[in-house]
Amino acid sequence: MTSSISQPLIPTLDLQTFLTGEPKEQTQFIDAVGLALERIGFFVLSNSDVDPASIAKAYGTAERFFSLDTATKFQYEYPHLKGQAGFTRFGREQAKDAALPDLKEFWHVNRSSLQQPDHFWPQEVPEFRSAMIRLFAQLETCAGILLEACALYLDQPRTWLSEQVIEGNTVLRIAHYPPIPADAPAGSLRAAAHEDINFITLLCEATAPGLEVLTHTGDWLPLQAEPGQIIVDTGDMLQNLTNGLFKSTTHRVVNPVNPRGGRLSLPFFVHPRSEVDLSPYPACVARTGGTAHYPNLTAGEYLAQRLQEIGLA
Repeated sequence: MTSSISQPLIPTLDLQTFLTGEPKEQTQFIDAVGLALERIGFFVLSNSDVDPASIAKAYGTAERFFSLDTATKFQYEYPHLKGQAGFTRFGREQAKDAALPDLKEFWHVNRSSLQQPDHFWPQEVPEFRSAMIRLFAQLETCAGILLEACALYLDQPRTWLSEQVIEGNTVLRIAHYPPIPADAPAGSLRAAAHEDINFITLLCEATAPGLEVLTHTGDWLPLQAEPGQIIVDTGDMLQNLTNGLFKSTTHRVVNPVNPRGGRLSLPFFVHPRSEVDLSPYPACVARTGGTAHYPNLTAGEYLAQRLQEIGLA
């Protein structure tokens, strides 16, 4: 079902009201973030301090990398890393419980790859490494601020969540959705309906539309960030920790009307460290009826389970 609902269902929030606003404005931002993640699991962020030039540079170098021939790209695929760093070929990832693989390829920058030698990175695009490392750092700073707002909404110490992601398994995905192949299986999508695995995701503006969010009424709501905006959503790990107070909402990337159109996107998946306990937090259990509805497990256990479910491990 395609929704006729307009985008304002998902609020747009100005980060500067939290960083530099009066106390009342800061409180309003905290409440708006919390309510958005409770009600739909998504919001749009403006004035994030992520440099638009850094995003543009990342897209420019990404386009050059993905235009390389297949054999060259395969040189940067590292199977032992289970898709968490380097290149992952087209059709390799499959959404949990989906019948068909996604119509995409991608490069992952994780924390360990930041320290990898030059030959780990695309030698054919020398600027790729510096562009992605710069964007990774800026998005990580922004994510830490947003997690502070989330913690305050949950009546926890300001750094409760942000401390859990320090040196965590965070990943910047450089996703490429090429033109739809003529032999693509019927029903296959650029990204089948899924929920993110992590704490929160920051999604820089994509180069073309396609993202859709499943609303509580069962409608698919198209969502496209304007230049300078970042789409933010809750992942399964934060949903688990908050006992479902924050919603991890189903979303997808649909195929374009023109099958020859390509698309690039830059989602930043913010993960806690592997040893972090994701068991429903008692204060959140109390706010959600007093009964834990999610399993007791660590972030490392959760990630390993989900990587198997999506075909990367």
